[in-house]
Amino acid sequence: MEQKEIWLHSLQTVTPQEGYELAIKLSRMGVKSIQPDMEVLKKLRPEYANNTTGLTMASHVIAVNFQTVSAANNYWK
Repeated sequence: MEQKEIWLHSLQTVTPQEGYELAIKLSRMGVKSIQPDMEVLKKLRPEYANNTTGLTMASHVIAVNFQTVSAANNYWK
């Protein structure tokens, strides 16, 4: 079994901004996990970068991840 690098040590962040940045990273790492070939990602980028539906869906994924991070941080109360 292949040993993977551990990049997510915690969902805890100091500020909501850091939490939002973590949500983006979670989203990007999800894409990288399902499509690990960087050349394919680069080839497809012009297509999805100009697709409003795809961008809206990507924003939704980030929002869901931000909800998860926010809950893990007790909404920074």
